[in-house]
Amino acid sequence: MQNPYETDRLVADYLFFHYVPHPEGSEGLPLPENAWNFATRLVSELFDRSHPAQRALDLGCAVGRSSFELSRMITDVLGIDFSRAFIEAAETMRTLKSIEATVPAEGLRQRPFTARLPDGIDPTRTRFQTEDAMDLPADLGSFDVVLAANLLCRLPQPSRLLKRLPDLVAPGGQLLLATPFSWLEEFTPRKNWLGGLQESAPSFEILTSHLAPHFKLEHSTNLPFLIREHSRKYQYGISLGTRWRRH
Repeated sequence: MQNPYETDRLVADYLFFHYVPHPEGSEGLPLPENAWNFATRLVSELFDRSHPAQRALDLGCAVGRSSFELSRMITDVLGIDFSRAFIEAAETMRTLKSIEATVPAEGLRQRPFTARLPDGIDPTRTRFQTEDAMDLPADLGSFDVVLAANLLCRLPQPSRLLKRLPDLVAPGGQLLLATPFSWLEEFTPRKNWLGGLQESAPSFEILTSHLAPHFKLEHSTNLPFLIREHSRKYQYGISLGTRWRRH
Protein backbone atom coordinates (compact mmCIF):
# COMPACT_ATOMS: atom_id res chain seq x y z
CA MET A 1 0.00 0.00 0.00
CA GLN A 2 1.38 3.42 -0.98
CA ASN A 3 2.40 5.60 1.95
CA PRO A 4 0.21 8.75 1.96
CA TYR A 5 2.44 10.57 4.48
CA GLU A 6 5.21 11.76 2.19
CA THR A 7 3.96 15.16 0.97
CA ASP A 8 5.28 18.58 1.95
CA ARG A 9 1.72 19.58 2.87
CA LEU A 10 1.36 16.77 5.43
CA VAL A 11 4.80 17.42 6.89
CA ALA A 12 3.82 21.07 7.43
CA ASP A 13 0.43 20.08 8.88
CA TYR A 14 2.08 17.76 11.41
CA LEU A 15 4.78 20.28 12.31
CA PHE A 16 1.96 22.72 13.10
CA PHE A 17 0.06 20.00 14.99
CA HIS A 18 3.10 19.02 17.08
CA TYR A 19 4.95 22.26 17.76
CA VAL A 20 2.81 25.40 17.47
CA PRO A 21 1.41 26.50 20.86
CA HIS A 22 -2.28 27.27 21.34
CA PRO A 23 -2.09 31.10 21.61
CA GLU A 24 -0.18 31.34 18.32
CA GLY A 25 -1.99 28.57 16.49
CA SER A 26 -5.55 29.52 17.39
CA GLU A 27 -5.15 33.06 15.99
CA GLY A 28 -7.71 34.39 18.47
CA LEU A 29 -10.40 31.89 17.47
CA PRO A 30 -12.29 29.93 20.18
CA LEU A 31 -10.48 26.65 19.57
CA PRO A 32 -10.60 24.24 22.55
CA GLU A 33 -7.31 24.39 24.40
CA ASN A 34 -7.85 20.93 25.90
CA ALA A 35 -7.55 19.47 22.37
CA TRP A 36 -4.24 21.24 21.68
CA ASN A 37 -0.72 19.86 22.34
CA PHE A 38 -1.85 16.28 21.69
CA ALA A 39 1.70 14.97 21.23
CA THR A 40 2.68 16.43 24.61
CA ARG A 41 -0.43 15.23 26.45
CA LEU A 42 0.17 11.68 25.27
CA VAL A 43 3.21 11.62 27.53
CA SER A 44 1.94 13.75 30.42
CA GLU A 45 -1.38 11.87 30.72
CA LEU A 46 -0.27 8.28 29.97
CA PHE A 47 3.33 7.83 31.11
CA ASP A 48 3.81 6.66 34.71
CA ARG A 49 6.84 8.61 35.93
CA SER A 50 7.02 6.70 39.20
CA HIS A 51 8.65 3.75 37.40
CA PRO A 52 12.26 4.28 36.24
CA ALA A 53 12.79 3.93 32.49
CA GLN A 54 16.01 3.91 30.47
CA ARG A 55 14.83 3.11 26.93
CA ALA A 56 11.70 4.23 25.07
CA LEU A 57 10.27 3.51 21.62
CA ASP A 58 7.86 5.92 19.92
CA LEU A 59 6.14 4.05 17.08
CA GLY A 60 4.50 6.22 14.45
CA CYS A 61 6.39 9.20 15.85
CA ALA A 62 5.57 11.46 12.85
CA VAL A 63 7.65 14.65 13.23
CA GLY A 64 8.89 13.74 16.68
CA ARG A 65 7.26 15.81 19.43
CA SER A 66 6.25 12.89 21.67
CA SER A 67 9.74 11.40 21.30
CA PHE A 68 11.25 14.66 22.53
CA GLU A 69 8.79 14.80 25.42
CA LEU A 70 9.73 11.26 26.47
CA SER A 71 13.39 12.30 26.40
CA ARG A 72 12.77 14.71 29.28
CA MET A 73 12.61 11.66 31.57
CA ILE A 74 14.30 8.92 29.51
CA THR A 75 17.88 9.00 28.27
CA ASP A 76 17.52 6.81 25.16
CA VAL A 77 14.46 7.41 22.96
CA LEU A 78 14.02 5.92 19.50
CA GLY A 79 11.36 7.43 17.23
CA ILE A 80 10.21 5.30 14.30
CA ASP A 81 7.90 6.19 11.43
CA PHE A 82 7.11 4.71 8.02
CA SER A 83 7.29 8.15 6.38
CA ARG A 84 10.77 9.20 5.30
CA ALA A 85 9.55 12.80 5.03
CA PHE A 86 8.34 12.76 8.64
CA ILE A 87 11.62 11.26 9.88
CA GLU A 88 13.63 13.83 7.94
CA ALA A 89 11.60 16.60 9.60
CA ALA A 90 12.06 15.04 13.05
CA GLU A 91 15.80 14.76 12.45
CA THR A 92 15.92 18.40 11.33
CA MET A 93 14.15 19.42 14.54
CA ARG A 94 16.71 17.40 16.50
CA THR A 95 19.73 18.99 14.80
CA LEU A 96 18.60 22.52 13.89
CA LYS A 97 15.87 22.93 16.56
CA SER A 98 13.48 24.76 14.22
CA ILE A 99 11.80 24.52 10.80
CA GLU A 100 10.13 27.24 8.74
CA ALA A 101 6.95 26.08 6.97
CA THR A 102 3.56 27.23 5.71
CA VAL A 103 0.01 25.94 6.10
CA PRO A 104 -3.17 26.96 4.26
CA ALA A 105 -4.88 30.10 5.57
CA GLU A 106 -7.79 30.47 3.15
CA GLY A 107 -8.08 29.56 -0.51
CA LEU A 108 -4.61 29.90 -2.02
CA ARG A 109 -3.27 32.08 0.79
CA GLN A 110 -0.63 30.46 2.98
CA ARG A 111 0.27 31.20 6.58
CA PRO A 112 3.97 30.99 7.53
CA PHE A 113 4.99 29.61 10.92
CA THR A 114 8.06 28.33 12.73
CA ALA A 115 8.14 24.95 14.43
CA ARG A 116 10.56 25.17 17.38
CA LEU A 117 12.04 22.52 19.63
CA PRO A 118 10.70 23.21 23.14
CA ASP A 119 12.93 24.47 25.94
CA GLY A 120 14.53 21.88 28.20
CA ILE A 121 15.01 19.20 25.52
CA ASP A 122 18.39 17.46 25.19
CA PRO A 123 18.36 16.35 21.53
CA THR A 124 21.22 13.90 22.09
CA ARG A 125 18.79 11.64 23.98
CA THR A 126 16.62 11.08 20.88
CA ARG A 127 17.24 9.36 17.55
CA PHE A 128 14.98 8.63 14.61
CA GLN A 129 14.77 6.01 11.88
CA THR A 130 12.40 4.94 9.12
CA GLU A 131 10.81 1.53 9.63
CA ASP A 132 7.52 -0.30 9.06
CA ALA A 133 5.63 -0.82 12.35
CA MET A 134 4.27 -4.09 10.96
CA ASP A 135 7.74 -5.41 10.11
CA LEU A 136 10.16 -4.01 12.66
CA PRO A 137 13.81 -5.12 12.75
CA ALA A 138 14.37 -8.26 14.81
CA ASP A 139 17.30 -6.71 16.68
CA LEU A 140 15.48 -3.72 18.20
CA GLY A 141 15.55 -5.32 21.63
CA SER A 142 13.10 -4.44 24.40
CA PHE A 143 12.08 -1.10 25.87
CA ASP A 144 10.87 0.17 29.23
CA VAL A 145 8.26 2.31 27.43
CA VAL A 146 6.60 1.81 24.05
CA LEU A 147 4.27 4.53 22.75
CA ALA A 148 2.03 4.07 19.70
CA ALA A 149 -0.34 6.99 19.15
CA ASN A 150 -3.08 7.09 16.49
CA LEU A 151 -1.25 4.32 14.68
CA LEU A 152 -3.29 1.10 14.92
CA CYS A 153 -6.11 2.29 12.66
CA ARG A 154 -3.62 3.53 10.06
CA LEU A 155 -1.92 0.16 9.56
CA PRO A 156 -2.94 -2.26 6.79
CA GLN A 157 -2.53 -5.16 9.27
CA PRO A 158 -2.68 -3.84 12.85
CA SER A 159 -2.65 -7.35 14.31
CA ARG A 160 0.95 -7.78 13.11
CA LEU A 161 2.07 -4.96 15.41
CA LEU A 162 0.00 -6.31 18.30
CA LYS A 163 1.75 -9.69 18.00
CA ARG A 164 5.17 -8.00 18.20
CA LEU A 165 4.40 -5.80 21.23
CA PRO A 166 5.11 -8.43 23.95
CA ASP A 167 8.67 -8.72 22.63
CA LEU A 168 9.13 -4.94 22.45
CA VAL A 169 7.99 -4.11 25.99
CA ALA A 170 10.30 -5.35 28.75
CA PRO A 171 8.75 -7.15 31.76
CA GLY A 172 7.32 -4.47 34.05
CA GLY A 173 7.46 -1.95 31.22
CA GLN A 174 4.73 0.38 29.97
CA LEU A 175 2.76 0.18 26.74
CA LEU A 176 1.12 3.52 25.94
CA LEU A 177 -1.56 3.25 23.26
CA ALA A 178 -3.85 5.92 21.87
CA THR A 179 -6.33 5.40 19.05
CA PRO A 180 -9.64 6.87 17.88
CA PHE A 181 -10.48 3.52 16.20
CA SER A 182 -11.11 5.35 12.91
CA TRP A 183 -11.31 2.31 10.67
CA LEU A 184 -11.07 3.40 7.02
CA GLU A 185 -10.54 1.11 4.04
CA GLU A 186 -8.09 3.60 2.51
CA PHE A 187 -5.69 2.61 5.30
CA THR A 188 -6.85 -0.82 6.56
CA PRO A 189 -8.70 -3.42 4.48
CA ARG A 190 -12.02 -4.17 6.17
CA LYS A 191 -11.06 -7.79 6.81
CA ASN A 192 -8.21 -6.55 9.04
CA TRP A 193 -10.20 -4.10 11.18
CA LEU A 194 -10.11 -4.74 14.92
CA GLY A 195 -13.83 -4.16 15.34
CA GLY A 196 -15.93 -1.52 13.65
CA LEU A 197 -18.23 -4.01 11.92
CA GLN A 198 -21.89 -4.34 12.76
CA GLU A 199 -21.51 -7.96 13.80
CA SER A 200 -18.21 -7.52 15.68
CA ALA A 201 -17.47 -6.69 19.31
CA PRO A 202 -16.41 -3.08 20.05
CA SER A 203 -12.84 -2.33 19.03
CA PHE A 204 -11.61 -1.86 22.59
CA GLU A 205 -12.84 -5.32 23.56
CA ILE A 206 -10.98 -6.85 20.63
CA LEU A 207 -7.84 -4.85 21.43
CA THR A 208 -8.03 -6.06 25.04
CA SER A 209 -8.33 -9.68 23.94
CA HIS A 210 -5.08 -9.29 21.98
CA LEU A 211 -3.19 -7.62 24.84
CA ALA A 212 -4.56 -9.33 27.98
CA PRO A 213 -2.32 -12.45 27.80
CA HIS A 214 0.78 -10.25 28.19
CA PHE A 215 -0.41 -6.89 29.56
CA LYS A 216 -2.59 -5.50 32.36
CA LEU A 217 -4.61 -2.34 31.76
CA GLU A 218 -3.62 0.30 34.33
CA HIS A 219 -5.12 3.54 33.09
CA SER A 220 -7.43 4.90 30.39
CA THR A 221 -8.48 8.41 29.46
CA ASN A 222 -10.01 10.34 26.57
CA LEU A 223 -7.52 12.47 24.63
CA PRO A 224 -9.14 15.03 22.30
CA PHE A 225 -7.10 16.41 19.42
CA LEU A 226 -7.38 18.94 16.58
CA ILE A 227 -5.94 18.55 13.08
CA ARG A 228 -5.83 21.83 11.14
CA GLU A 229 -7.18 22.05 7.58
CA HIS A 230 -7.19 25.85 7.28
CA SER A 231 -7.58 28.84 9.59
CA ARG A 232 -11.26 28.19 10.29
CA LYS A 233 -11.57 24.45 9.74
CA TYR A 234 -10.20 21.71 11.99
CA GLN A 235 -10.79 17.99 12.39
CA TYR A 236 -11.79 17.20 15.97
CA GLY A 237 -11.12 13.70 17.23
CA ILE A 238 -11.07 11.89 20.56
CA SER A 239 -8.44 9.21 20.96
CA LEU A 240 -8.77 6.56 23.66
CA GLY A 241 -5.52 6.70 25.60
CA THR A 242 -4.45 3.65 27.61
CA ARG A 243 -1.48 2.51 29.67
CA TRP A 244 -0.76 -1.21 29.91
CA ARG A 245 1.81 -2.93 32.15
CA ARG A 246 3.80 -5.86 30.78
CA HIS A 247 3.47 -8.98 32.95
